[in-house]
Amino acid sequence: MAAAAAAAPPFAAGDSPPPTALLLPRTTTTAGAAPAPRRSSASSRLHLLLTAALAVATSYLLLILPRTPLSAAPAPAAAARAQVKLEKPVVILISSDGFRFGYQHKAATPHIHRLIGNGTSAATGLIPVFPTLTFPNHYSIATGLYPSSHGIINNYFPDPISGDYFTMSSHEPKWWLGQPLWVTAADQGIQAATYFWPGSEVKKGSWDCPDKYCRHYNGSVPFEERVDAILGYFDLPSDEMPQFLTLYFEDPDHQGHQVGPDDPAITEAVVRIDEMIGRLIAGLEERGVFEDVNVILVGDHGMVGTCDKKLVFLDELAPWIKLEEDWVLSMTPLLAIRPPDDMSLPDVVAKMNEGLGSGKVENGEYLRMYLKEDLPSRLHYADSYRIPPIIGLPEEGYKVEMKRSDKNECGGAHGYDNAFFSMRTIFIAHGPRFEGGRVVPSFENVEIYNVIASILNLEPAPNNGSSSFPDTILLPSE
Repeated sequence: MAAAAAAAPPFAAGDSPPPTALLLPRTTTTAGAAPAPRRSSASSRLHLLLTAALAVATSYLLLILPRTPLSAAPAPAAAARAQVKLEKPVVILISSDGFRFGYQHKAATPHIHRLIGNGTSAATGLIPVFPTLTFPNHYSIATGLYPSSHGIINNYFPDPISGDYFTMSSHEPKWWLGQPLWVTAADQGIQAATYFWPGSEVKKGSWDCPDKYCRHYNGSVPFEERVDAILGYFDLPSDEMPQFLTLYFEDPDHQGHQVGPDDPAITEAVVRIDEMIGRLIAGLEERGVFEDVNVILVGDHGMVGTCDKKLVFLDELAPWIKLEEDWVLSMTPLLAIRPPDDMSLPDVVAKMNEGLGSGKVENGEYLRMYLKEDLPSRLHYADSYRIPPIIGLPEEGYKVEMKRSDKNECGGAHGYDNAFFSMRTIFIAHGPRFEGGRVVPSFENVEIYNVIASILNLEPAPNNGSSSFPDTILLPSE
């Protein structure tokens, strides 16, 4: 299995507060601090050159601001820019689902590059949590917790104790552990507003998903309407205006699944997202508040192309072990298996790996099976009773099926090991707390919770991010 080499963490040991025992039912260990990526000045220079080249070609970028090299001190010396019109700090957190790092260079995206050129961005993208799926990652961004801590371990999964089944329409609080940002804000007397975000419809703490500030998910709502609704909050009286807002777009994930990451349809979807960012910027500028608002644009994961030639069929393991369909709780790209209680789990894993490595199973060498406790620790995917006991990790772009079929399967997928660069997404931030033209080393998305809590002067709930991380990315407040 190809994997990124481990890097030395930039934070002191113990700097990251462990999640509470309440967030880890039936566990024996606590999740550690988020592993930090290597600092690479070369990748930063490449990023800057690509950005500059696109600017010259499109004449859209502002190149008058200096760039900060990755070797610079973690905390910038400059102070936060003073707010002109807004009395309180405001954050708009925007998700473009499936926006793979690099998509921003597929076409002229002047509005996204305006944020990059005058804000702070991650050098080689934002690192998602494992599994690199939509619901686990959106909730990790919102809570600062790994899926093993916040409980949303997949897009769909059963609870092995109750037998209840989680789907993307499940809004019962029992599924959603931890404390998302809108709850942190509400519990501390700060108004929040969510225009779609996984978990935002769940009633927790002081957050009861009020009609005025909480939109129930409806994928048919035009993107323009979503942007205009967010802008409308800035027309409210100061004491009613939210300080924390979320905004969600399904694209370009929708197109990526259909055609993969390299089709012209992806370019069109990225251009449309850029247009929506432009619409938001224009609306904030009309109200005279754009420079006062901290806009954070992220994705939840990347995308990789898949096709029929990259398939592993589980029924070909029958000479070693016959897998029943009801054992397989998740197929691809995350293979999750829960055999009957009377079976030896190590024996199941050993027999599967023996078959996969025999040379007699098509593409078997591209799938590796693990007891969950033996998964690489960097994945943080063991300490929850909800996680099935046996996990299979396919290589990049490979998919797993029970048996052969006649259907054609060329498109795109995500959910793979987060060490794969294709799973990376974007982090782009602009506003009074972010230095213009600054590029920072890539980091895991569990750090975002503490960054936003710091901007809004909130006391963060226990999380897996580092308490010192905000100091490495934010301008000091006044």
